Amino acid sequence: MANSRLTNPLQPSVFDPSCRLCPRLAGFLDAQRRTRPDYFNAPVPPFGASHARFVIVGLAPGLHGANATGRPFTGDHAGLILYRTLHAFGFASQPVSVSSTDGLELIDCRITNSVKCVPPENKPLPAEIRTCNRYLTVELRPLPAGTVLLALGTIAHKATLDAFGEPQAKYKFAHGNEHSLPNDVILLDSYHCSRYNTQTRRLTEEMFRAVMRRARELLDRDA
Repeated sequence: MANSRLTNPLQPSVFDPSCRLCPRLAGFLDAQRRTRPDYFNAPVPPFGASHARFVIVGLAPGLHGANATGRPFTGDHAGLILYRTLHAFGFASQPVSVSSTDGLELIDCRITNSVKCVPPENKPLPAEIRTCNRYLTVELRPLPAGTVLLALGTIAHKATLDAFGEPQAKYKFAHGNEHSLPNDVILLDSYHCSRYNTQTRRLTEEMFRAVMRRARELLDRDA
């Protein structure tokens, strides 16, 4: 049963571990609990400190990744390039993320998702993205000046703009694009580090490192 206070869109929180506001996603999680009882099978919380200056916004938990482990980008292909690159630029204590208990810590960094529950075929519906945006809004709106956001893919890009109440047409998504948001928050865009994008070389490791390098430069400039 959904938390009653979350049925009021004027009173959201950053995260609700028992959220069932999206019937399709709630039903999919119920089915996964029956077929994969050893998985996390619940809304996946953000990972990292609430005061981090670098915030990464992904799409949604992967079925055999975050939905299994309970930590964003942990246990699947997308996490291989993400955590390796985070470690290379000083944002993670180790380059490999395999479980929520592996000791990995993020450094001045937080990872969250546009949709907190695993969607069928990794494709959330527009209504589900809008519903979950209440949590992303509460998470992103209070960010202090100088925060750097990294949106992984167009859905994360659009969800971030919605969280800030900014018009989509004003900020075009493209890999490597850089946008100034209210309160001197910087939004960087990258193709998602998914298996499809990396295997087709739409996103190479050097392309991803270039975006991460820019994030490091922006944060070091304001340090």
